[in-house]
Amino acid sequence: MKITMLNGNPNPDNVAFDNYLRELSHHLELRHHTVNVFNLREMDIKYCVGCFSCWVKTPGKCIKKDNSGDICRAYINSDLVLFASPVIMGFTSALLKKTHEKLLPLVHPYLEFVQTEVRHLARYEKYPLMALLLEKGNDTDEEDIKIISDIYRRDAINFKTQFCFTKLTSDPLGEVADEIDSV
Repeated sequence: MKITMLNGNPNPDNVAFDNYLRELSHHLELRHHTVNVFNLREMDIKYCVGCFSCWVKTPGKCIKKDNSGDICRAYINSDLVLFASPVIMGFTSALLKKTHEKLLPLVHPYLEFVQTEVRHLARYEKYPLMALLLEKGNDTDEEDIKIISDIYRRDAINFKTQFCFTKLTSDPLGEVADEIDSV
């Protein structure tokens, strides 16, 4: 399986989080997965300003010159994307959130009605599965994890895919790798 990991750890001093992802990546490669890790804090990713140029002027591409195009290419060519972040103030890091917002060019601006909901039309034939890996903070509770998971689950619907799981960095590596193997 081709896996893209988006490391949303904004704090270079949080080496435990980075080490966990590094070890998980190695663990998955031993299981014959291809893993591409983006360390977002080391990349130039500008904020989405809602200009909609990615839909109107440069369809499928952000008009801002940054590394988000590399992430979008890897994303759409993956089988699974693992969004990884410490939980900060009840949500994923701002770094992961702004990167997630820069995936907007991967869907069309056109909308469709599906049952009682409005969703974007797909730009591509296939989208990768989505999953979350979170590191609890001292003030993180189960409700925080549920809210984050629910938001990503809803986002997966708009991206024409499935949200597979939420795991924590307190879970053993083998358990997380097994969960990935099962999708």
